Amino acid sequence: MSFVLHGLAVSPGISIGRASLISHATLEVAQYQVKERDVEAELARFDAALGAVRSELDTLKIEAGASLGAPAELSAFVDLHAMILTDPLLAEVPRQLIRERRCNAEWALVQQLEQITAQFDEIEDAYLRERKQDIVQVVERVLRVLLGHRRKLSRRGRDEELIIVAHDLSPADTIQFKKLKIGGFVTDVGGATSHTAIVARSLAIPAVVGLHHARSLIQEDELLIVDGTRGVLIVAPDQRVLEEFRLRKAELELERSKLQRLKTAHAVTLDGESIDLSVNIELPQDIDKVREVDADGVGLFRTEFLFMNRGDSPSEDEQFEAYRSVVKALPGKPVTIRSLDLGADKVTRGMRAAARIETNPALGMRAIRYCLAEPQLFLVQLRAILRASHYGRVRLLVPMLAHAHEIEQTLVMLSLAKTQLAEAKVKFDERIEVGGMIEIPAAALALGPFLKRLDFLSIGTNDLIQYTLAIDRTDESVAYLYDPLHPAVLRLIAMTIAAGRRAGLPVAVCGEMAGDPSLTRLLLGMGLTQFSMHPAQLLEIKQQVMKSDYSLLRGRVARLLRQDDPARLLGMLLKLNAA
Repeated sequence: MSFVLHGLAVSPGISIGRASLISHATLEVAQYQVKERDVEAELARFDAALGAVRSELDTLKIEAGASLGAPAELSAFVDLHAMILTDPLLAEVPRQLIRERRCNAEWALVQQLEQITAQFDEIEDAYLRERKQDIVQVVERVLRVLLGHRRKLSRRGRDEELIIVAHDLSPADTIQFKKLKIGGFVTDVGGATSHTAIVARSLAIPAVVGLHHARSLIQEDELLIVDGTRGVLIVAPDQRVLEEFRLRKAELELERSKLQRLKTAHAVTLDGESIDLSVNIELPQDIDKVREVDADGVGLFRTEFLFMNRGDSPSEDEQFEAYRSVVKALPGKPVTIRSLDLGADKVTRGMRAAARIETNPALGMRAIRYCLAEPQLFLVQLRAILRASHYGRVRLLVPMLAHAHEIEQTLVMLSLAKTQLAEAKVKFDERIEVGGMIEIPAAALALGPFLKRLDFLSIGTNDLIQYTLAIDRTDESVAYLYDPLHPAVLRLIAMTIAAGRRAGLPVAVCGEMAGDPSLTRLLLGMGLTQFSMHPAQLLEIKQQVMKSDYSLLRGRVARLLRQDDPARLLGMLLKLNAA
């Protein structure tokens, strides 16, 4: 029987294939007493299971490193699971339970898991709550060994795609899937920040998460259609629906191949306005993606990913080498390096304890606030960025600025870093450009200090929307309220672009809106000439730019921005894109 499930679209595209159900060890394991003389044997069985999982993770780490095109996040996720496995709360406390209560290892492990997850449920931050799944996934892996349920997955046919259907997936699982022809991921749980979503986007595989009951409703080998753009899963489609989606999939693949022809074309509107299309990157390894689309430069290098999933902070030399490698790989092109934006949904291990007790991490000690509170950490990064500036055109971007004194303190710190390097006779660009991110409404409404003291501005639309609408963008329960087309959001963006133009200051947009082709003409009509996005989005945005009349859009968008009614505003946008 055919039916449709709706979930959260986290990785676009269409996939048609057969369901491969991933079974999970049940957490409701049986409890039984172990005889006194068998306690040591039970402890040995538990230790052996831990050892087996440790070996599995070591193997997966090697496979992740050897797998061409494997995203860097995968290896980091395996490291995280290996660290969890050695935590005394999981490695030692169950052993105490086995000794004290003479219970079986499975039951002891699940009892301890329930204690740990109960503590995670009390954490208010959605991202940290979601990390509870890492612990659950590690425990499930150990339970499968104890119960003798080792996970296996095999390729069906040479030309057949597999659709992975699971309650949840660990990053370690996805590394194993790299060897197979995976068409898509479908899970009962997860959000936009879940590992499944992150990995699916990294591998460019369609994915739908948050389906709730897909794992229990779908049968092994059942035909599925995954629409990762609309967040739809079609189970056992009839021939008419199947043909319709095959046609859609073929059209998408044809469009992608056509877009490759635009790689070397210059992004110029129909009336001759040149548009700068840059990309956002997280790690030096992403530079290959920049070259693949021949971007105009790096509009946002998110440096915090160099600090995450490790026990210490990277040294000045380590940071310098990372920044320099990107700069040297793009001779003549600008590389905009953002200073640390730690906090909220991005925390290091050292920050986790503090983050758990913050009432609202998104409004707390993060980004430039954190850097100014940790001047030594900030100075190290500033020196590394300045050193890299000797090898190409480097720009420094400061996140989450809201107050004039934050700008002044940042510039004082930068001046100190320059003095330290000059005294050490280390070369750097004395005139390095310094920009500020506009992602707090207060900054957009009081741009005076930004226009006077900075060289450029970059609008971070993700946080600007979050703060303007008072919505936690990682919270599924209010995700439907996250609206980039809210009139207040659009006016803040337009105001910032207009103020920058009047002051002769370059303004870019580097949030998700920059990579959304349905919003390209809207942003052009606001006067935007600099976009920065994920590399996979650049060619489609370039196509929209080349089909647009910049001068004509300015007048039409000005009328749209005066509209308060959401329905009418959307209607005007649809007409704008259809013109």
